[in-house]
Amino acid sequence: MRDRIDRTTEQRTVQMAEHELDDLGPVDYLVIEFPAGHQTFTGEIAEEIVRLVDAGTIRLIDAIVLTKDANGEVDAVELSDAGDLGPLVQLEADLAELLAADDVVNLAYAMEPGSVAGVLVYENVWAGPFAAAARRAGGQLIANGRIPIQAIIASIEADEADAAEAAEKTGV
Repeated sequence: MRDRIDRTTEQRTVQMAEHELDDLGPVDYLVIEFPAGHQTFTGEIAEEIVRLVDAGTIRLIDAIVLTKDANGEVDAVELSDAGDLGPLVQLEADLAELLAADDVVNLAYAMEPGSVAGVLVYENVWAGPFAAAARRAGGQLIANGRIPIQAIIASIEADEADAAEAAEKTGV
């Protein structure tokens, strides 16, 4: 792997220390793959990220761009090295650069050859006060998860099909 991400744990800890860890909200990451031939970057994604940050919904902690060539070779590029940042330029200076080389290898594993992926690590700022209150009360997060939108749509469609079938049987 051609690697431009060679941060140590100490470097990442110092960068994160600027933000009070006791008040930190839940931190999530997204890896969004753009398969070969389906990469239409218009700036809309960057505008939405900036909108979420400006609204206080999230705080962008790290962002990198991964490319995987036809041979499976992965290249990781820091946001600051990614060329024209458009509206993201205002956020780039505040990034904590949390991801390390091992993280990149793991994240890139699922990518298809020829694809590009954006990796975002972000704090859910909206949940910070609740999370801090829970920690002060002695609570700790023991489980969390995400429900993919495809699963929600499938569930709703199945419920609608069941309702239609029941209505048909009862003549309603």
